[in-house]
Amino acid sequence: MRYLNLEQCINDLEKHGHLIRIHEEVDPHLEMAAIHMKVYEAGGPALLFERVRGSRFRAVSNLFGTMERSKFIFRDTFDSTQDVIALRNDPMKALKNPFKYVGTGLAAKTALPIKKSGLPADFQEIQISDLPLIKHWQGDGGAFVTLPQVYTEDPEKPGIMNSNLGMYRIQLTGNDYELNKEVGVHYQIQRGIGVHQAKANKLGQPLKVSCFIGGPPAHTISAIMPLPEGMSELTFAGLLSGRHFRYSYVDGYCISHDADFVITGEIYPEETKPEGPFGDHLGYYSLIHPFPVMRVHKVYAKKNAIYPFTVVGRPPQEDTSFGELIHELTGGAIRAEIPGVKEVHAVDAAGVHPLLLAIGSERYTPFQQVKQPAELLTQANRILGTGQLSLAKYLFITAEEKQPVSTHQIENFLTYILERIDLHRDIHFQTNTTIDTLDYSGTGLNTGSKVIFAAVGDKKRELCTDVPDSLKDLGGFNRAAWIQPGIVALQGPAFKSYDEEEQEINDLCNMIRERGPLSTCPMIILCDDSDFLSKTISNFLWVTFTRSNPSHDIYGVNSYYKNKHWGCDNVIIDARSKPHQAPPLIPDPTVENNIKRFFEKGASLSNIPIS
Repeated sequence: MRYLNLEQCINDLEKHGHLIRIHEEVDPHLEMAAIHMKVYEAGGPALLFERVRGSRFRAVSNLFGTMERSKFIFRDTFDSTQDVIALRNDPMKALKNPFKYVGTGLAAKTALPIKKSGLPADFQEIQISDLPLIKHWQGDGGAFVTLPQVYTEDPEKPGIMNSNLGMYRIQLTGNDYELNKEVGVHYQIQRGIGVHQAKANKLGQPLKVSCFIGGPPAHTISAIMPLPEGMSELTFAGLLSGRHFRYSYVDGYCISHDADFVITGEIYPEETKPEGPFGDHLGYYSLIHPFPVMRVHKVYAKKNAIYPFTVVGRPPQEDTSFGELIHELTGGAIRAEIPGVKEVHAVDAAGVHPLLLAIGSERYTPFQQVKQPAELLTQANRILGTGQLSLAKYLFITAEEKQPVSTHQIENFLTYILERIDLHRDIHFQTNTTIDTLDYSGTGLNTGSKVIFAAVGDKKRELCTDVPDSLKDLGGFNRAAWIQPGIVALQGPAFKSYDEEEQEINDLCNMIRERGPLSTCPMIILCDDSDFLSKTISNFLWVTFTRSNPSHDIYGVNSYYKNKHWGCDNVIIDARSKPHQAPPLIPDPTVENNIKRFFEKGASLSNIPIS
């Protein structure tokens, strides 16, 4: 099905049982988001909110809530788009198998954008205050657009083929923003819009911005795609939708003719305002920081426009499906970009950016008696220097040798690493560097550290399958809990300061050392609640890798420095909450109780099972 617009997609999903209409009036203040999360958690359908309090526009969410539904939406274009991307990564494929790829030429015919003239006839001018002003979490600074397609052009080389389309959150209300006249634009480092703004600043001119909302679902996906070099997001939008991206310029701003809403405006050099807080994808609030403010020029809505939104929070959420869809579409892109790397998995349960698992190749040391990471370290540095992967803090990397390994079988993958790692040799830190803007475990905004755990060769140790006796009854660090082979959690007192904790953890290391070697447990996690952390692998991944900064929070039993290299006998990661970290997202119990009415007998969502 090649959708011309969002409503066609909604009607198709409803026809095939993938969407439910909510007829009751819903409050955009926390209620819509809470309903969405309940339905997502239940593996439920997409939701069309027909009566949004305070707005004449309908809203839709959970379009991509399952991989099954995502692939259903793109069932007619998914394979051909995948083939075109594969050819961009490896053009020789077409020569090796010309009959398989004969259809890619036909698919590519829809790729190039088509320029139209003037404003679409069914567009009307509205104001920001007319939109469904959805507030997702009680601590949010206001209402946000969570599925925007933010369009900018290169000021030095204007034109649609030198544009960037990205998904950068837009704050519509709250803080110091003047309603209907200003909105906040939050983008992370390493994004295309930042390059465009830097060029505009250098030229001393404002950057023109268009924010598209809605349109065919392919346009939303195109805003988050990591594409091969030279392929634009708008070209990809045409491929995946099976229809040219149609646009025009009005007052010097690019207008998507297929969007449901368009917000246009300008970002002036060095002009910022406080943006946030916002409940974000790591499961915490991103706090208030100065970000560019966009002076609103005009806002448009098409006739019968529908406002798409999603809710972000502790994974998994709807954006988990985005990641799965992207991974399947891009296929071997990482293998083409970084020779020798077979697989990289940005772990969703750990908030995506904090933790990477990778499989590389180790061909540098075939004749050495002791095999050690060499080529893997080159590949690790390439991974940590590539696009959004550069925001990672932890990278575990190995080479597939005598047995198959998969980064998507996380427990088995970590077991494989821990069985083989030489903790005296195979831990490599990068300090005072960049991390995710939304990660508050570091020393400042965008500032933290990275660590690489690399392991190859034969198995070096058996891993504990229960809590070793030497990790029981360790004074202030107690309630030991087994997590998985080779990893144990210890519950400690509340974190106070790094100066105080360094001595406390050193004392803990001394106690463990005095009890004798502990080779079966190479990794120990300090936490606030060992029962919670050890309950599920997801809890372990979320707590450990979102609440620690490698340079500050990794300690070791018998740790030492030699020739600037740090090593130890057992790694200890302090994953307790720190005073400088952002607060976690906690649902509002009053709202949770209020939305039960939508799931009661006779209500729109009565067939959705909720906890």
